Amino acid sequence: MIRLHKWKLLAVALITNITIVISLAVGEIKAWEHIDWLDIVGEGGVSLLAALWLGFTLNSRPNGPVTNLLTLGLGLIFVGTFQDLLDEVIAIDKGLFLSGGLESTLLPAGLTVLTFGLYHWHKEQLLFTEQRRKREQVFREYRLQDGLTGLGDARFLRRQLALALKHASNHQQPLALVLLDIDHFDATNRRFGHAEGDRLLQELTEIILLNLRRTDLLCRYAGDRFAVVLPNTGELMAGEIAAQLSRAIEHFAYKTAQQGETLYQSISTGTCTAEEYSAEAMIERATTRLLQAKDSKARLQVVAA
Repeated sequence: MIRLHKWKLLAVALITNITIVISLAVGEIKAWEHIDWLDIVGEGGVSLLAALWLGFTLNSRPNGPVTNLLTLGLGLIFVGTFQDLLDEVIAIDKGLFLSGGLESTLLPAGLTVLTFGLYHWHKEQLLFTEQRRKREQVFREYRLQDGLTGLGDARFLRRQLALALKHASNHQQPLALVLLDIDHFDATNRRFGHAEGDRLLQELTEIILLNLRRTDLLCRYAGDRFAVVLPNTGELMAGEIAAQLSRAIEHFAYKTAQQGETLYQSISTGTCTAEEYSAEAMIERATTRLLQAKDSKARLQVVAA
């Protein structure tokens, strides 16, 4: 996962090195007896912890606005505390901005940005919890649950889609259906086994849920195919949501349980909006568009090869 954020890490490393070079250019290294080692241990420890937090964060999250906020906040904190550490070994003129001014500016800014990032991270977790709660509540009522992912199955999809169509017609609201199919999933099963494939499906389920709205419904339609019912959603918005889900899955680095190998997935999508269709007709139309998308992608891969 961390390799997705290499440019963020390079930016932090570059700024840190620039800080070192400028500090050495405008200051002088202190004599051994003038160095306060207790301050070095304390300030160095804070800087090291900020670097570790940054590494842990980037290694556990995909790309996105929340990750960017957390990275910026922790990066500012790290650079500020690192400059404070440099002040303990390099004597800098008190009139210069580097002498106390840099960390005094970067630390509050970093803490402010980090607070915004943690706030949105908290909202993200609340959304995920709400999705799980809603899913469990619905499944207790209908008992139409896929045993592997915990999602509603194809029968549940048809029932809910029919209800959503009726509601959309009564309230004159748009409704969309998106089918998602994991590309080359059979190859993953053959290479790593069905147990690994099942584990991958469970992980991808969580990724998709995190990128849906509270009103959306995710079901496992069949095998490696998922369906998303999007209430009050037109064709353009449905296409945008499908693209967002595709990007989220492409950025997800899956680690196999046995070899620890990193796998990256891609999906094909087919969308359909409610017009005069029944639930079954919407599913058939979305399936047709999904198969067309997969066929087009396969032809492009052949041409590229």
